[in-house]
Amino acid sequence: MIPGAPYQSPRALLEKHGLRAKKSWGQNFLGDVGILDDIARLAAPRAGDPVVELGAGLGHLTVRLLARGARVVAVERDRDMAAVLREELGDRIALVEADAARLDLGGLARSAATAAAPPTPTAKIAVVGNLPYHLTSPILFSLLDQVEHVSRAVFLLQREVAERLAAAPGTKAWGILSVLLQREADVSIERIVPPGAFLPPPKVDSAVLCAVFRPAAEAILDPARFRRLVKAGFGQRRKTLGNALRSARIEEPAARASKPAAIESSTARTLRVSSSITYGLGMKLAVSSSRPWRRMASSV
Repeated sequence: MIPGAPYQSPRALLEKHGLRAKKSWGQNFLGDVGILDDIARLAAPRAGDPVVELGAGLGHLTVRLLARGARVVAVERDRDMAAVLREELGDRIALVEADAARLDLGGLARSAATAAAPPTPTAKIAVVGNLPYHLTSPILFSLLDQVEHVSRAVFLLQREVAERLAAAPGTKAWGILSVLLQREADVSIERIVPPGAFLPPPKVDSAVLCAVFRPAAEAILDPARFRRLVKAGFGQRRKTLGNALRSARIEEPAARASKPAAIESSTARTLRVSSSITYGLGMKLAVSSSRPWRRMASSV
């Protein structure tokens, strides 16, 4: 890229480098500058903010983040896209060729703290990206596992997925990731993005989702069992939570006497995050009896 020259469109960059969007990778490149600027503003409100961009692709969001003065770590596992980023943006970014669902966000946060001017003992990073549908759940679970290192997340997602993540209790869209994400963050849909904004255009609308992380209202004694509790509740939506937990063999006998009545009579769909947390604490979870949480990539 020639300094000062406008960044080329997705079509022009693909032609320049002799590439095509890979359907099997879920590649749809966003080239609308107005939408890109909105995403960059949400991800990097201040100059100097450290931002990790997942799936940087051809670099169109990357250059908008750089224009805002962000310190950008661009993550890309497609070697062809990594070559484009290296040629077009060079040392303006830190390029990491890795799987976005297996990133060490803590390590990146520590590197951001060291690279700050002046260096700081700790730093939190913003995470941003245009996520393919099939990678949304793995990336979100990985993010939630490392949430202490993240200040905010801004994702471009399929509209239906974004609406589930931002759903209110009692609605049909309220689900496992709604509970887990909203326990940790204030979640909002910032704008709808039509298919025509992408190359190639997807078949459905997309949405820009913003999650601003904050301390959880209540602590969880055993996060892995809390996730199992939530998964069990939503695995049998029509049952009351009491019956669903007994069917999944999660409930401990000692917890039954202290279980709130709301848990016994509510379904997962109608239960609010704070109620779920209260029950998780009331169960007096024992680490020794917990079984590993199995991440379900389809359970958005």
